[in-house]
Amino acid sequence: MAAWLVIAVDKRKRAGDGYDDDPSRHYSWDERVPNATAIAVGDVIALWDTKNLLGLSVIESIGIGEGEKDLKSCPFCGRADVAARKTMTPEYKCWKCKREFDQPDARRVTVKTYRSHHEAGWIDLRGSISGTELRALCEEPRSQLSLRRLRWDDFRERIEKGETRTPLGIVDSTREVIAGGHRQATVRVRIGQPGFRRDLLDTFGAVCAFTGLGPEQALEAAHLYSYAANGKHYKGGGLLLRRDLHRLFDLGLIAVDPTTETLDVSRELAVFPDYARLQGKPLSIAVTADHLKWLAKHWGMHRTVGQPIIPMQNTNLTEPAV
Repeated sequence: MAAWLVIAVDKRKRAGDGYDDDPSRHYSWDERVPNATAIAVGDVIALWDTKNLLGLSVIESIGIGEGEKDLKSCPFCGRADVAARKTMTPEYKCWKCKREFDQPDARRVTVKTYRSHHEAGWIDLRGSISGTELRALCEEPRSQLSLRRLRWDDFRERIEKGETRTPLGIVDSTREVIAGGHRQATVRVRIGQPGFRRDLLDTFGAVCAFTGLGPEQALEAAHLYSYAANGKHYKGGGLLLRRDLHRLFDLGLIAVDPTTETLDVSRELAVFPDYARLQGKPLSIAVTADHLKWLAKHWGMHRTVGQPIIPMQNTNLTEPAV
């Protein structure tokens, strides 16, 4: 496994073309970026804005496509190591031959493009580590590359034992699920998914199965099994869940005890009160025997005898807001 620090800032430019990054969901680059082909599924991706850490996740998939890019080069030496300067004139300087000029040579080329998808395990860490600290945690602290290798063990220790003390067990869980192939469901086109969600809304109304009544726009149709395994929508095989709870259910960080029909929250979520208080709560809807069959399979996949959960006495909090 590798860990990468990647730059994600507003209006990030690709020699004139903007990337449409959404840090918590996907990140884009092209083949002309150093380390372009080194990033792999299962790697950790940490995003920053050059001043502070934004968050991190695990790459679930990498989409490959084709696009066009304006390639700027030095009119004297022909190298592409040129950059516009905000306050100095001439505007451009070649960092290879050191010549200065008003306009670079430009040509449009076709490039292979890459886009990581990493929504499931996203952890928001906005502002928890400064840009200066992040540079020092890279394998090459003086690097100016947009895709840089992190020293993962040091980086993880800084997050888990630093001021924020944020546990990263969800990273391990996400990587295990990806390794098992379960997350194929997030990258495969789900034929009939809108109809599947509509049927759930007609059956249960705008109700999250874990937290109760909520806005329809915030509810997703969650399969209780790996849809990617066969591509079918089974009867009693889905429930409506809030988007964040859907992710955590897919990862097994929240499960439903099929015997008691109550929520079981992993100890990793104990530091988050809104999730910790869900421990032991009953489902908000009445489920069928088919639902319980699929929930039992999910339970068997993610819960083992002796697995620690949040003790009930530690969750004496008020009901969560929808």
